[in-house]
Amino acid sequence: MDPRKGILLKVLAALAATLMAASIKGLNGAIPTGEVVFFRSVAALLPLGIWLGLQGNLIELTATKHFGGHLIRSLSGTGGMFFNYMALAYLPLADATALSYAAPLFTVILAAALLGEVVRAYRWSAVAVGFSGVLVMLSPHLGFWEASEGVARSVDMAAALGAAFGLVAAFCSALSSVQIRHLARTEKPGAIVLYFSLMTAVIGLGTAAFGWKMPDMLQLSLLIAAGLSGGIAQILMTLSLRHAQASLLAPFEYTTMVWSVLIGYFLLGQLPVATTIVGAMVVAAAGMFAVWRERRLGRSLQLAPVVLAEAETR
Repeated sequence: MDPRKGILLKVLAALAATLMAASIKGLNGAIPTGEVVFFRSVAALLPLGIWLGLQGNLIELTATKHFGGHLIRSLSGTGGMFFNYMALAYLPLADATALSYAAPLFTVILAAALLGEVVRAYRWSAVAVGFSGVLVMLSPHLGFWEASEGVARSVDMAAALGAAFGLVAAFCSALSSVQIRHLARTEKPGAIVLYFSLMTAVIGLGTAAFGWKMPDMLQLSLLIAAGLSGGIAQILMTLSLRHAQASLLAPFEYTTMVWSVLIGYFLLGQLPVATTIVGAMVVAAAGMFAVWRERRLGRSLQLAPVVLAEAETR
């Protein structure tokens, strides 16, 4: 293993994932969400296909005996995509990114409920602290407090809707992560990645019946860029796990906030408010504490499927 190389690949994966989100944000909600999911999934198949082909023995790498498990994982992962993309239509890039940090908190709850994992007081405490950070992030959108004036203010309905979409996306991503934990016991990463992309493309195509829009050249470029960067993020994420343990890499997922602030400012002209930064730091700290506890308990390998899922469900 080469931990430094693993960390570099992880940081680059975070950059690619943020570029994907920025491309979708650039669409400004002008393209139906199902259509965005379709293009993102189809375009991602190009780098994924090349990567799998270079590894040789494609049939062995993608063989599966658990099609139903892949279907469940794809439905939950596609839900994460749909709601995340809708959140991006209503929220600044950094805010939507920060809300995605709630996914590991939901994962702890779902792992205990669905997989029977033992979650002790320390990790439950981390979940509680993490959700307090989520409330801090939500406060500007829900009218809890206007710091500059010291008075309560009205709810920004559009932003509140975006925040709700972001939290539902985080929950769906957590559900997908739990399913990946189950699949990873018997399935190879290539199979998990490939079947997810294929199934999300089919699900996205199915929404054409509800109305699609013919994209112009700029929109088409953004859709293709989102798919390519998303596929590259998945590859880099998988490669990083070959060089470093998932517990070491997990904290570097939070570099997406750095990238989202920089890209949001220089390309989109957006800067996050202080509550977004503070709340994201609280959630990140809680998530890293949960990872530290996993490592202390000798369960770091269980985090690998979760790290892999982070790029896939965006």
